[in-house]
Amino acid sequence: MKKVVCFLGLSCWSFLFRIDLSAQMSVADASAGMAFSGLSAFPDTLFQNIPVHDPVMIKQDSVYYVFCTGQGITMWSSVNRKDWRREAPVFSKPPEWAVAAVPGFKGHIWAPDISYYNGKYYLYYAVSAFGKNTSCIGLAVNKTLHTSSPDYKWEDLGKVIQSVPGRDMWNAIDPNLALDDNGSPWLAFGSFWNGIKLVKLNENRRSLAQPETWYTIAGRPRDFAFSDTLAGDAAIEAPFIFKKETWFYLFVSFDYCCRGEKSTYKMVVGRSERIEGPYLDKEGTLMTRGGGSIVLEGDKNWNGVGHNAVVTFDGDDYLVFHGYDARDKGKSKLRMEKLVWAAGWPVIPQ
Repeated sequence: MKKVVCFLGLSCWSFLFRIDLSAQMSVADASAGMAFSGLSAFPDTLFQNIPVHDPVMIKQDSVYYVFCTGQGITMWSSVNRKDWRREAPVFSKPPEWAVAAVPGFKGHIWAPDISYYNGKYYLYYAVSAFGKNTSCIGLAVNKTLHTSSPDYKWEDLGKVIQSVPGRDMWNAIDPNLALDDNGSPWLAFGSFWNGIKLVKLNENRRSLAQPETWYTIAGRPRDFAFSDTLAGDAAIEAPFIFKKETWFYLFVSFDYCCRGEKSTYKMVVGRSERIEGPYLDKEGTLMTRGGGSIVLEGDKNWNGVGHNAVVTFDGDDYLVFHGYDARDKGKSKLRMEKLVWAAGWPVIPQ
């Protein structure tokens, strides 16, 4: 992993992450005296410090669920956010439409986003070819997240957005659903290329609204000629929009993930009074021009942190993300930190 050059800012490139994840998931659980693989589920075994990439979290009844990048989309459950049970993947086999749309796709799915609407859970997810913007965002729905329920069944609704090399200068990965002040749904997504995009969806949240309405809401200028495979100092990905009082906050991740001990991932934020932007950081710099105020970055204990979601449980806001544990060979693990708001900006208490 240390000598691999990261491409395109794809949050969890299938090749890189497959190596990283398989290494982590072969670690024996000391308390159980057994190992667990990337596709196995042990219903009577609980794990802590769970290995995740690009996590999102939601609560149904008294159970918390985490979805993250992995073969078929990795899923974890917990009743206390400390002890986690690995559930079966969302997809037992790769969606047929994705296999047809993305050459070489074998079921390793990136950066899911979970929300609840009209009696169902909506799970957006990304599939992509390695090192290209041959990418798609898909959608699956379920009546419940409780795997023991007779109603538990994921229905895949197929492709929502697709990016095509040579046609599009954006990348259809890292989806995040957000609502504007009128309750209309939008999807933020993207990486590197010419930045983070925002597009309006139909009210059913399953397709693009017509006529199509697109915005660029964040990006980083390049200091070199455009390349299909190199980001240089323009690495940006993982958008997440969170509404707090009168402001929409746009969180994105800068720099490189997926390098273990050499990861430089960090989270930045800007805000706007409109979901479409413009988003500005604390200094008044446009996020479309490289702006973004630091929320959290790596330190002596964590090589890098990023690809966050923001959730609210029992009236408190939390930042959910993955970090590369410097005390454990840079392995990627789930982290969750409480957020407070100071002078209109998100802060992690020290």
